[in-house]
Amino acid sequence: MAIEDRFYRIVVEALAQDRLTLPTLPEVALRLRELLQDDDVTVARLAAEIHRDPAIAVRLIRVANSAAMRSGRSVENVQQAVTRLGLQYTRLLVDGLALEQMFVARNPVLKQRLLRSWQQSVDVAALAQVLAAQCTLLQPEMAMLGGLVHRVGALPIVKLAETHAAALESEAQLDTVIEHLAPRVGRMVLQAWHFPADLVEVPMLWPDFTREHEGGADYADVVTVAVLRTLGASDPSLKGVDLLHVPAFIKLDLDPTFSLADTGPLATNYQRSLELLRAA
Repeated sequence: MAIEDRFYRIVVEALAQDRLTLPTLPEVALRLRELLQDDDVTVARLAAEIHRDPAIAVRLIRVANSAAMRSGRSVENVQQAVTRLGLQYTRLLVDGLALEQMFVARNPVLKQRLLRSWQQSVDVAALAQVLAAQCTLLQPEMAMLGGLVHRVGALPIVKLAETHAAALESEAQLDTVIEHLAPRVGRMVLQAWHFPADLVEVPMLWPDFTREHEGGADYADVVTVAVLRTLGASDPSLKGVDLLHVPAFIKLDLDPTFSLADTGPLATNYQRSLELLRAA
């Protein structure tokens, strides 16, 4: 049996027997969610909670001071950063920053694999935010988070691969397993994290480039378009996709060949959004 087939069966059996260890969302992100359920919560209380994770606190200030957000005086502390960014955006950004902390591995090959995956997710998230704002009635910040988590299912699979040396002999073999199983695992992860129902479905739905549905565009449509336009030229698994026949572009009323290199509003706002996320 091929190595990838053996590892595939290992992952499937772990899923079937509920032995696949799902990542846990860091405490700061969970506490922030709880606090924001209180209508009377203060910015000072939120800032105090964020300070419990110094790494996230510092990066939140950096985002607030980035060129994309700068207006007037610079931000000097977390409370000022929360005030500038707003409560909703702060919560989603903390979720994203906490998520990035999980994209690590001991094995050098897997470490680089996860780093590349995170960097691609940032690109997708930046475009998803802009597409939601300009082409839909969806919440841009939620679309951004959808972009950040669209491949979160790779995390438990990579962690399992670290304990099975045979799975590490070929990155291509590991990618094959991730491509087939990450959507299902990603949905399980977001369910365990109690993400909004619309985002829980994103890992499962975005890779279906023939998906059609009633109603307006959803977050999976936005992520589908963002993936195809940011990664389509560099990801071998996407090169065979006929953009002209992807319903998600129709849902967003977009020309499938739109460019991110021009000087129009969409491309300009994408660069600003990307600058903001990379500042984190």
